[in-house]
Amino acid sequence: MNKLLIVTTIAPTLRAFFAPIARHLREIGWEVDGMAKGVSTCPECLQAFDRTWEIDWSRNPAAPQNLLVAPQQIREVLAQQAYNLVNVSTPVAAFVSRYVLNDWRKQGKLKVIYTAQGFHFYKGGSPLKNAIFLGLEKLAGPWTDCLVVVNREDEEAAKRWLVPAERVRYIPGTGLNVDRYNPLEIPEAEIRRVRQELGLSPDAPLFLSVAELIPRKRPHDVLKAFARLGRPEAHLAFAGEGEIKEMQQLASDLGVENQVHLLGFRRDIPVLMRASAATVLASEQEGLPNCVMESLCLEVPAIGTDIRGTRDLLEGGCGLLVKLGDIDGLAEAMAWVLDRPIAAREMAQRGSKSILAYELQNILKQYEALYAEINNQQSTINNQQLTNE
Repeated sequence: MNKLLIVTTIAPTLRAFFAPIARHLREIGWEVDGMAKGVSTCPECLQAFDRTWEIDWSRNPAAPQNLLVAPQQIREVLAQQAYNLVNVSTPVAAFVSRYVLNDWRKQGKLKVIYTAQGFHFYKGGSPLKNAIFLGLEKLAGPWTDCLVVVNREDEEAAKRWLVPAERVRYIPGTGLNVDRYNPLEIPEAEIRRVRQELGLSPDAPLFLSVAELIPRKRPHDVLKAFARLGRPEAHLAFAGEGEIKEMQQLASDLGVENQVHLLGFRRDIPVLMRASAATVLASEQEGLPNCVMESLCLEVPAIGTDIRGTRDLLEGGCGLLVKLGDIDGLAEAMAWVLDRPIAAREMAQRGSKSILAYELQNILKQYEALYAEINNQQSTINNQQLTNE
């Protein structure tokens, strides 16, 4: 039996990124378990995995349970289950799990794959934070049989600093469900509905930012750029939870509160995107941003900061790239979309063609091939151990 354990820090990550992989593998005969905090109350996870394991750790790297409680819980699961492979992801889960699993690795009992959704060290990041996170990744590198990266900057960094080049695999994300983001499947009635909900006139342009309202995503930059745009007919919507009161106050201070809509968490992102003239993401750190992939897939122009991940998706004329923190540049990109609708539409169509490499079925095939390759390596080790006995 091919047996895999997938480990993330929290259940939403397990659900969003790895549940499709688990379902696919189970369809072809694998046994796939999941481990994360909160997994026992995640219906999608309970359905996608054969077994789920609850674990008590925190996204805060300094939380004491990460080293005092979680390692023992992992050991207890490994004592019960004989996994061929363990795929870890997200910073806390990846570090703590690899630390614990290294004993099993050295005994030849299993192999460890680490999927890095975006290293916490990156070009342009804080020198101190970069040094800390790079140091931790270097420490854990020898505990890793295969390191999967989702963008080219991380691929270069992994080969340069973390593991031998032959242990690095570039797989662009965990797959976009293109059926959900098919522009032909978004009813015009739904588009009219959301525009009416926002109180927009039929010809009022809408910009949309889909991201948590947290400092790393820099939503203040988007809001300031929109105010600087100076188009009273235009509107800006934010779909995401976080610093809503702070954003409301900033919109009021900038005099655009009647043009800005803070929507919180939304389940109709495809409709909101199709109702928009463009999407905007001003992040300072990304691995491979889903919201940009979704925008491209829906043939909606995308504006993003020139950082890893976003750059991978928008370079080559597939979107507009703006220097990080450049408020004027963001405003100029918004104006370009409004003033050049034909060119913007052509850009969006180029972007939609580029997204095929990130499509779910393509990514599933790559993970299936990777797991088969690493699993065969483990089977060879097991056979050698049996021969020696």
